[in-house]
Amino acid sequence: MKATSQLKQVIEKGEFAVTAECGPPKGADPDAVIRKAELLKEKVDAVNVTDNQTAIVRMSSLAACTLLRNIGLDPVLQMVVRDRNRIALQSDILGASAVGIRNVLCLSGDHHSFGNQPQAAGVFDLDSIQLLATVKGMRDEGTILGGDPLASAPDLFIGAAANPFADPLSFRVVRLAKKIKAGADFIQTQCIYNLERFEEWMTMAGDKGLLDKTAILGGVTPLKSAGMARYMKNRVSGMDIPDTVIQRMEKTPKEKQQEEGLTICVETIERLKEIPGVKGVHVMAIEWEEVVEQILERAGLLPRPSLSVGYTKPGP
Repeated sequence: MKATSQLKQVIEKGEFAVTAECGPPKGADPDAVIRKAELLKEKVDAVNVTDNQTAIVRMSSLAACTLLRNIGLDPVLQMVVRDRNRIALQSDILGASAVGIRNVLCLSGDHHSFGNQPQAAGVFDLDSIQLLATVKGMRDEGTILGGDPLASAPDLFIGAAANPFADPLSFRVVRLAKKIKAGADFIQTQCIYNLERFEEWMTMAGDKGLLDKTAILGGVTPLKSAGMARYMKNRVSGMDIPDTVIQRMEKTPKEKQQEEGLTICVETIERLKEIPGVKGVHVMAIEWEEVVEQILERAGLLPRPSLSVGYTKPGP
């Protein structure tokens, strides 16, 4: 049976989609990927595999996606333009489709100066929007950059990231429009803690007619502690955590802060389910994958509709 994007099917059927994230190991052990994947299997519709996140050397996203694909998950291949030129990017797109990967997320990537190889040369031959357009052209037109035809076109559901919390807000909507025009079938957002700002961004996007042209998946990350909340607010670029959230974590006894963080995450998902135009959530619980099932259960998102009759699961 030909592989198909489970995520695409869920969205097209009008179901509230759920994706999660899996960070590859800093090593070559495939079991490290599979152990994480087993925690997410049948709990989510698709699993993102990060591409050397924070510019730290890890197992390749393409290899880890293949491992996930082999055990029955629907992987989302994250691809950053930081490390590859246009030849390598297009080659990896063809390779991903060939091994049955049906989703790709096009990203810029964290700058290499912040990782464990600061002396590396950043490539940035294309930017993330140009990569989106490139993948769309390969899929829809059957051509590579420059117009040369492909012997066969890749079959991919194309995604992009968006940060509604960077300034100025109006530009974030303009950038969203550019990504949609370039080819983004779905959008996964930065972690949402400031719901008022997110709703404002969604309203502006709706006013421009963008919400009917792509599927917005709101990003959520469970907080483990008040210290984590403060660190993310003060040290992580593009993060917007209101003081009320930090104060709520600080007022909670340390031994109960993880549980409070999970509760905040569930409450956020409940709010997102009510916002017009939000088509799903993207749960980013890197190195804490074991809580994803609990979060989704409490948010009323289990069992997944992708397990119902009528959905074509990934196959060889």
